Amino acid sequence: MVFAACFAAFFSVFALAAPASELEKRDYSGKATWFNVGLGSCGQTNVNSDYIVALSPATYAGGAHCGKKIRITDKATGVSATATVRDTCPGCGAGDLDMSPSLFSHFEPLDKGTFQLEWNFL
Repeated sequence: MVFAACFAAFFSVFALAAPASELEKRDYSGKATWFNVGLGSCGQTNVNSDYIVALSPATYAGGAHCGKKIRITDKATGVSATATVRDTCPGCGAGDLDMSPSLFSHFEPLDKGTFQLEWNFL
C-alpha cells in the first residue's frame, strides 16, 4: 500500500510537468472585456480596428505569446474569430481576454461591457 502511494506520487509530478506546447493546446475560458489600444506590451502600436487581445500577466508569460494567433468563441452565441496577442492586461484573471473594440464588437455590442468566452492558441 505504501509502495503504491509513493509510486503514484512520484509519477504525478511528471504528469504535471507538461511541455509548453502541450499547454498551448489547452482550452481557456474566462471573461472578455475591451480597451482602446495603442502601444502594447509586445512593442507594437495597434489601432482599434485591429483584431488583437491582451492576456493576463500569467498567460502573457513575459511576452512568450506575442504575435501568436488565438481562436475565440462566445460561449452564449457560438460566434468565433481569430485574433493576435499584442498586449498584457494587468487586471485580467487567468483565461480572461481584453480585446480591441472591433474584436469585441464582432461578438457583442461595446455597451455590454463583458461576455463569457472560450479560447485557445492556434
